[in-house]
Amino acid sequence: MAKTKIAYFCQSCGYESAKWLGKCPSCSQWNTFAEEILEKANTSVPDWKAPSTSLQRSNKPVPVADITFREEDRILTPDKEFNRVLGGGIVAGSLVLIGGEPGIGKSTLMLQLALNMPTMKVLYVSGEESERQIKMRAERLTPQPPEGGAFDNQETGSGKQEYGKSEIEHPKSEIANGACYILTETSTQNIFKQIEQLEPDLVVIDSIQTLHSSHIESTPGSVSQVRECTAELLRFAKETSTPVFLIGHITKDGTIAGPKILEHMVDTVLQFEGDRHHVYRILRAVKNRFGSASELGIYEMLGEGLREVSNPSEILLSQRDEPLSGITISATLEGMRPMLIETQALVSTSAYGTPQRTATGFDTRRMSMLLAVLEKRCGFRLGTKDVFLNITGGIRVEDPAIDLGLAAAIISSHEDMPIPSKTCFAGEIGLSGEIRAVNRVEQRIAEAQKLGFEQIFISKYNLPKAGNKKSIDLSRYTIDVKVVGNIEEVFGLLFG
Repeated sequence: MAKTKIAYFCQSCGYESAKWLGKCPSCSQWNTFAEEILEKANTSVPDWKAPSTSLQRSNKPVPVADITFREEDRILTPDKEFNRVLGGGIVAGSLVLIGGEPGIGKSTLMLQLALNMPTMKVLYVSGEESERQIKMRAERLTPQPPEGGAFDNQETGSGKQEYGKSEIEHPKSEIANGACYILTETSTQNIFKQIEQLEPDLVVIDSIQTLHSSHIESTPGSVSQVRECTAELLRFAKETSTPVFLIGHITKDGTIAGPKILEHMVDTVLQFEGDRHHVYRILRAVKNRFGSASELGIYEMLGEGLREVSNPSEILLSQRDEPLSGITISATLEGMRPMLIETQALVSTSAYGTPQRTATGFDTRRMSMLLAVLEKRCGFRLGTKDVFLNITGGIRVEDPAIDLGLAAAIISSHEDMPIPSKTCFAGEIGLSGEIRAVNRVEQRIAEAQKLGFEQIFISKYNLPKAGNKKSIDLSRYTIDVKVVGNIEEVFGLLFG
């Protein structure tokens, strides 16, 4: 009989202790330790084993110069936004973790991916839904009209519907990918048995917190179970070069549930975010060993599933007939993609002793810094004003290049003077009021010109110095490029 061991794990960071502790020495959280029973692995318990045809890795050290490397083609999906976030496609043998709020569309995104890969054998493992529930969602994602009006002809057997009975027969619709297999199972040992028989090209796990391994006697979703199940799936992915996608739950703080080591074990961590009250969803790469960790994909949630948005600037800019104060357009970058976003500001007299400072989609501390610069360097009295900032579209931006657009929106609302709707901004504001240079300003200018803007404000430090070979040819742009050095020059050009 296998030996059992009792250990205590921090539910916040995964720190292991032999006894219960009130405060975690690793993350300094209180009352987060829970008792879990560990059991040593039994040889009779089935576990994942590499097929006999696979190459076994050598345990001997090999010089890096002697390692043969061959550039393998990535697996391209029909979803261009998904390929962009992954760095150009799915890498064979990669382990990808996708996290997000409940109901944001993680399972819909993965099932839609599985149904749209007709040349691959995909295994979709669900521990949260039944087979019929997944079938209902698959029918919604790939709607097929009935042939020959089968719903209207009740005499034929294809569209027969008998009222008063619990069973209603409907015509069978053809799913786009006939090679998509559904498995409702939570035991990793049973999952690996089916994988050995099916030999899929891609595996989707929904979700990792519902799986459990026979090697651990704790409940599913605990720190030890999540770590053990992820380790088994990681070993399977690397030994067979089969890509595995894991759907993960998140906590109330917005972090992925389970130990932090879960994010270290996987190759890629994707965050699926967005506001439930908006139809747009954002897929953001937090960690990526095979590409850029700053890429972003935008989707639109529809009744038929998620639709990729190829030009996000058009949906993030509102169409208004008359100019309004407190609204500006800023040029930002997400990974390699330039976007124009609408920044809104509202400045009003405070009704209480302490003014309110609220920002949606922007860092509140950076907003306080911008207000201090405007008051110190420009003389605007904002200490007794309520200031509200908003980034439209429900997205969150951390690019400092939108500082200039936010400052212009604040002053526009404070003075109640609208800014021309065809004006764009791209510049970072320093503590002394100078407009600092931003990276890849040419892409920002080109994006503003493509969308029909007439002028854009950039920093003079983006222009090359004398003797610098990297010059920016402003003559090839039809848009009027305003070059400024400090924030006073910007306000002089805007408001006179």
